[in-house]
Amino acid sequence: MSLRDTNLNIVWASGGVLLAAAVAVPGLAAKPPAAAGAKTTAKMGKPVGTGEQVFRQQCAPCHGKNGEGAAAYSRPLAGDKSPAQLAKYIAQAMPPGPKHTSLADAEKVAPYIYDTFYSPLAQERNRPARVALSRLTVRQLKNAVSDIVGGFRASAAEAGEPGLRAQYYKGKHTRKEELAIERVDKSVAFNFGTFGPGGGEFDPHQFSIRWEGSVTAPDTGVYEMVVRTEHSTRLWVNDLENELIDGSVRSGKDSELRASIYLVGGRVYPLRLEFSKSTRGVDDSDKKKGKPAPKAGITLAWKRPNLPEEPIPASALRTGTPANRFVLTTPFPPDDRSMGYERGNSVSKEWDDAATSAALETADYVLKHLKELAGTDSDPAQLRTFCKKFVERALRRPLDADTEQRYVEKQFAAAPDTNTAIKRVVLLTLKSPRFLYRELGAATNDPYDTASRLSFSLWDSIPDDALLEAAKNGKLATREQVAVQAERMVADNRAWYKQREFLHQWLKIDHYPDLAKDNRRFPKFTPAAAADLRTSLDLTLENVVRSEKSDFRELLLSNKYYLNGRLAPLYGVSLPADAPFQAVPLDPKERAGVLTHPYLLASFAYRATSSPIHRGVLLTRSVMGRTLSAPPAAFVPLAADLHPKLTTRQRVVMQTKPDNCMSCHSIINPLGFALERFDAIGRFRTAENGSPIDAAGGYESKAGKTVKFTGARDLAQYVAQSDEAQAAFVEKFFQFQVKQPIRAYGPKTLPQLRDTFAKNEFSIRRLAVEIATESALPKTTKVARNIP
Repeated sequence: MSLRDTNLNIVWASGGVLLAAAVAVPGLAAKPPAAAGAKTTAKMGKPVGTGEQVFRQQCAPCHGKNGEGAAAYSRPLAGDKSPAQLAKYIAQAMPPGPKHTSLADAEKVAPYIYDTFYSPLAQERNRPARVALSRLTVRQLKNAVSDIVGGFRASAAEAGEPGLRAQYYKGKHTRKEELAIERVDKSVAFNFGTFGPGGGEFDPHQFSIRWEGSVTAPDTGVYEMVVRTEHSTRLWVNDLENELIDGSVRSGKDSELRASIYLVGGRVYPLRLEFSKSTRGVDDSDKKKGKPAPKAGITLAWKRPNLPEEPIPASALRTGTPANRFVLTTPFPPDDRSMGYERGNSVSKEWDDAATSAALETADYVLKHLKELAGTDSDPAQLRTFCKKFVERALRRPLDADTEQRYVEKQFAAAPDTNTAIKRVVLLTLKSPRFLYRELGAATNDPYDTASRLSFSLWDSIPDDALLEAAKNGKLATREQVAVQAERMVADNRAWYKQREFLHQWLKIDHYPDLAKDNRRFPKFTPAAAADLRTSLDLTLENVVRSEKSDFRELLLSNKYYLNGRLAPLYGVSLPADAPFQAVPLDPKERAGVLTHPYLLASFAYRATSSPIHRGVLLTRSVMGRTLSAPPAAFVPLAADLHPKLTTRQRVVMQTKPDNCMSCHSIINPLGFALERFDAIGRFRTAENGSPIDAAGGYESKAGKTVKFTGARDLAQYVAQSDEAQAAFVEKFFQFQVKQPIRAYGPKTLPQLRDTFAKNEFSIRRLAVEIATESALPKTTKVARNIP
């Protein structure tokens, strides 16, 4: 496992010292438990022997003879501080109580602890990481099932330009002879008033419009689709045969229609919208000539998971129309994330029940669409061929005779009819360990195993036909051949949306932080503005990562931010009120990449004030890769109202001044203080409560080197060139992509990947390729042989 992970619940202090901490740390007593042979605190100040002797006499009673933990302190000694930092902490805080170890003893014992069981190399030697038996994560399972079924549909265009294909007709029917205008509409938000869409070319009393194309779901969850119009309308999403919204017959004055649909993030779905303004019943259009027409308009909007309603933007729409996509809606219990990334490391009864329900849901869908998927619903031979291909897709390899007999032929022989046989094939396949588990047995370079590791690394899904063909033809045997496939696959939208999900986790915004702010201080920071900020950050991430350079440093140093007409005045930019999102350069002395993006700063702030602690923890854990655990006690910030003359920084210094706080906040606070020139909604400021902002900060590296910052730009420049930050990014990215600890792939994997990252000019896209290639062809991978 990764001992830099943020969720290990290991006792820490001063950036990751894994020792018995100060009194206020939960689970630790004020005094170490009595043990035979332990030195008394009165004698702690006297030097005794070698580092090993100091450890045996003063540390082992609490921490175990090999640092593995003891009854009172069960957590092992492991972390990321240097020997000098360890010595400093031990002398300041160990053991808990009024007297601590002398500096001389601390300087002896720290190198011993570091070399024997604390350092990453010692951890690897003592507790080598292994590739654990792993089932598919929920995301992987849903993607895989969707792609298994989708592979039987004729491929259709998913690309095209932003927006929807629009056809405008002069009459109330969409007849070819009445087609007047064909164009691409970037979005659907029109107010025609009492006129037609084409001036005098249209009768304002009757005309119709059809929009067609696709919509991309940015996130997984339930989407509420909304159509606003006073006239006839119908909407299809991911099913062009059955309307999601049918407003073809309207009554009353209700101009808003809503319907919900579950969509998987990162996938593209077909969409069609029709609108008709016409006279109902008897055609009396002649009588209406010359008279004012009723008003007309139409808006297509959605409410994404966890976000307020908005018109569907052009960035989510494309003119190409893909095939319908099967979306598994069965709810699953969440995957374990205790290691900092989702992993399928356990099977509960709830998960097994959900997997069974998902298999049944898939089987029902296959039978309902059998003729479309198999090309027939009655030819037994053709249906057997369909089933064989279904099993091959799910198991990710060609079937040998025994497997085909078990999964296909036996089911057809035992079933009373073909529909029952097909359902049994689907259920048997989707409940098979060969489908549900990825690493079974010893790691091999079998070409189909390689293809599977590659596809799940980059797409969280099964191999496509091109990858399986490469495996069949022996073109996944060398690193160069695997890299060629990885280069092809990383250009796929599925790869980008997986990278986007990682970046959200890296920045700790994957659970949609609550951005509600004090309305008295920030009256214009509405829920719509907060949602726009989320879009702004996503546009920033996409335009950097999907650019030609895909430069990690640009992500941290660029002064270009995506703003629209609603956000611009909040952040001191002049744009028209209806301006769409566009890249706007801000003062490079004030802003530096994603670390000063207003959404991130607002996410790590309170309702009315900034929060150097929250921002500092983000920087410490996620950006610098240091190990932290929960604060030593329930933490309630000092109320700003009770200290109206103090700045936020001054209140934080006051609250974290005690020694048991500073053992941790000595690293957290200086990082967070560097972002103090930004308020609770991420606006730049120079003063607070009448006092000038002090944004001086700093960081002490794992090697003990201290660097000082004068503000956000200094901080970002340090992070961009820091070996620690780069290695932390590589490690987190690897473990997110592969769902396994990076140490299981050998002690040299992380430093080699970091070096390659640097040689490739810190290209995030190239890093994804390197990680996928490295994990697809493991050299000395250790595999846990605990297969059920």
